[in-house]
Amino acid sequence: MDSHGDARAQGPRAESGAHGSLAKYLTGFGFAVVLTLASFWAAGTHLVWAPGVPVLLAALAIAQMGVHLVYFLNVSSAPDQTNNFLALAFGIFVVGLVVFGSMIIMANLNANMMPLEQLMQMQR
Repeated sequence: MDSHGDARAQGPRAESGAHGSLAKYLTGFGFAVVLTLASFWAAGTHLVWAPGVPVLLAALAIAQMGVHLVYFLNVSSAPDQTNNFLALAFGIFVVGLVVFGSMIIMANLNANMMPLEQLMQMQR
């Protein structure tokens, strides 16, 4: 058996280090803690323009999801991760479609409602 026989027998994960090391997990944990503290700071401070707080919180939440995907779930754009990456992209598309579709429906719901006076007359 040659010097590469053990790595080949264990598969591609042994060669590429798909699972993170302790340093990678601790780095991800550090980023997650910093982003969480930043979210609490953004929600409780008056230094941020009030209408901009939800946008800042959304940006911090997206960054938090990115940290979890990269550091803890080991999703990357590497060639051996194509299926995971495509499944993630499709999942994000479906969730976005549902959320934004619901927002559009709720925004137009009031315009399509029958006026209260007309509704009350129909019940008599």
